[in-house]
Amino acid sequence: MRWSYSCPHCSGILNRENSIMLIGTHDDDRIIIGFHPAPGNYQISLPPGYEIEAGSSWDFSCPLCQKSLVSDISPTLCCMDMVAKDVRHRVYFSRIAGEHATFVISAEDIEHHGEHAGRHSLEILQFV
Repeated sequence: MRWSYSCPHCSGILNRENSIMLIGTHDDDRIIIGFHPAPGNYQISLPPGYEIEAGSSWDFSCPLCQKSLVSDISPTLCCMDMVAKDVRHRVYFSRIAGEHATFVISAEDIEHHGEHAGRHSLEILQFV
């Protein structure tokens, strides 16, 4: 399946080859992080020699317009837009390193992925 991700602010496409490219910021660190495009696949690509500490909180932003992707519904989630099979979705994902929680929301459905999704389900359901 082909997933096309975009920034909710500038609509710029965030895909590059087989990754979603975002700017990640934590304390003094600012890096480009590649995320696997399949919802529920938590494989990431980091710069050579870089490691991310589990449990650390990251701010993610668009590499094109530089705007924050932190969502309005919860300060612990970020969001992007996605098109799959010609259907538009809003994707929410956790900002906490090692926390596997992703929500794919369309007009008809809410999908949740990851073993930690239950930590954020109430926030998502209150919003939708």
